[in-house]
Amino acid sequence: MTISAEVHRDVPRVSRVADASPPDRVEISGILVATDTIAVGTSSTYQCVLDDGSGRLSLLFLGRVRIAGLVVGARCTVTGRVAYRHGQLVMWIPSYRLDPAASRTGTPETMPITTAPSRAQRRGVPPINPPSDAVPDPPPNPTTVAVPVSRPAESDEEVAAAGRFRIYLGMAAGVGKTYAMLDEAARRAARGSDVVVGIVDPHGRPTTTAKLAGLEIVPPKTVTYRGAQFEEMDLDAVLARKPELVLVDEFAHTNVPGSGRNEKRWQDILQLLDADISVISTVNIQHIESLADVVEAVTGTQVRERVPDAVLRRADQIELVDSSPEQLRRRMLHGNIYPPGHIHQALTGFFHTENLTALRELTLRFMADETDEDLIAQVHRVAPGRSWDTAERVLVGVTNAPGTEAVLRRASRIAARLKAELHVVHVRPSEVRRPQQAAAALQPIRQLTDDLGATWFEITGDDPAQALMRVATEQCATQIVLGHSRRSRWQRLFAGGSTIRRLTSLAGDAGIDVHIIARPEPAHRRHDPDQQAPPA
Repeated sequence: MTISAEVHRDVPRVSRVADASPPDRVEISGILVATDTIAVGTSSTYQCVLDDGSGRLSLLFLGRVRIAGLVVGARCTVTGRVAYRHGQLVMWIPSYRLDPAASRTGTPETMPITTAPSRAQRRGVPPINPPSDAVPDPPPNPTTVAVPVSRPAESDEEVAAAGRFRIYLGMAAGVGKTYAMLDEAARRAARGSDVVVGIVDPHGRPTTTAKLAGLEIVPPKTVTYRGAQFEEMDLDAVLARKPELVLVDEFAHTNVPGSGRNEKRWQDILQLLDADISVISTVNIQHIESLADVVEAVTGTQVRERVPDAVLRRADQIELVDSSPEQLRRRMLHGNIYPPGHIHQALTGFFHTENLTALRELTLRFMADETDEDLIAQVHRVAPGRSWDTAERVLVGVTNAPGTEAVLRRASRIAARLKAELHVVHVRPSEVRRPQQAAAALQPIRQLTDDLGATWFEITGDDPAQALMRVATEQCATQIVLGHSRRSRWQRLFAGGSTIRRLTSLAGDAGIDVHIIARPEPAHRRHDPDQQAPPA
């Protein structure tokens, strides 16, 4: 069973940088005045600065080191949702149209520059000084899915970029994601569309293999790694073929070292989309970064391959391929998913009924968030004059203490359900012993912040409660999330009282809700499902 959740965004109502405030959805035209390649987590990100005469907007393209046409002096129109961080507006993986003719008519040096004040600055709240190495982060909503700019009829004066992107989502291997993808490809090919297979592994399943019949397959690239041979998608060959639609299985897959341009398959897909090639792909719920820790806690298995939530937002449509746990286990017993040698291990491990039930609930909740976003967009279309923005903003305080990653992921899920921005704050004491060691211990938290699409603040303050409230006030936060302290009662007394108690009092006076989250120890990893058997 498949459930479609196509996300139709409301029409952007803001067309100038100076008029934009998070979480507005905007369509802005301007000239690129700067480009650079920066590091976000473990991924390279291409950053462009767009100037429209009223202010500047940073455009961030995760997983890219450059994009053809997006160079200094180019004029383009971008569409997406803006986020605010450290006094500047950013847009994560925007959709864009290039206008090369217009780019030649002006230069950025001749345009007046007026930097738009932030919403907090307009309210008179003093800004927070960011650290010198601050990097803009993606907006936080992990279930919001970006939609490309409406594609007008192309002319010689305008180049439209970005193909359409559909993802088939399932709770586990074997629910039928690849089969559904091939079924859709056959339907489009019969309709006359130019469809090719970039990479699909049927895993020896007869019904899935039969679906490949009649579809053009771009020959994969064979790579030898550590004495074994692997097949990977030949990205260059697909780009040279330039089909209308390409099938790329296993969105979260890690490419074999030396097999191509990129480390991750999702980076390959972003390049195909930027080349105006539409893509259909597949992914399991366990591989979504903001949900991976829940899957690990429920199943006791480690999830190695993960897709950043910011990348998932590039999809135009996410379609659920559903199955009951009982039906999936029957398919497993009948040999329709894994070879006989893997069946017993799978049924008693990752594919245990309780695990599948929990995974299905996670998947259905994820899709419910998508359809809720679609409903909000529909309300905007029916009643465009009415404001329905919740204006919720979630702030989470983090340290390098064990269990902080679980608290951060929980805060991300709270923000997702509220359709809210997520701000991650670390309060650094004015005097830090072993600063390099402290920074290294904090690096996994910063990387997870990037992967979740949240914004990072690192400020100095000897009173954590006062410092967190300062950020909360400046960012107009409506919810604060903290991890439960593991210090003893005597430690809290000698340290001047509980930070949680004092922050709760301050937040109550300011009308901000506070959530106290248990800080669990890292769960013991029993085994790795990715090593159990190949994913669907």
